[in-house]
Amino acid sequence: MRADQAVETIQREMTTFARRARASAGRLHPELSLVSYTLLSHLEEQGGCRATDLAAHYALDKSTVSRQVAALERADLIERRPDPEDHRVQVLHLTAPGRRILAQVTENRQAAFRERLAGWPQEDLTRFAGYLERYNAWPGGESDDS
Repeated sequence: MRADQAVETIQREMTTFARRARASAGRLHPELSLVSYTLLSHLEEQGGCRATDLAAHYALDKSTVSRQVAALERADLIERRPDPEDHRVQVLHLTAPGRRILAQVTENRQAAFRERLAGWPQEDLTRFAGYLERYNAWPGGESDDS
């Protein structure tokens, strides 16, 4: 396969992957979109952060993050707390219900991945994981649509 054909195949398959991920998010938890799941996961990993940090990390418009944050607050999945170092700043944190839903969705997502990858040899899994990490580590990757 020529390099340009390989790139076309990669682009097509990554697009298919993204579409399936969006579609499966609703099945894993009907009230939690893929974007919401991603934001909750980041908040858990970071132990909380500002909305502007979320926007910067995911290269999203601040208004997009603001809408997502408002919806997550209304659903009682996150809450705002004053930053201990600067009380003018609000830090977003998961609530207890947010932690429960995130854990449930994470478990469901991991089970789905394990099922889909069950027949893969360990060597292929390791190689695939490395390729994905390498692809996602590209410094310009946050700003593109792929």
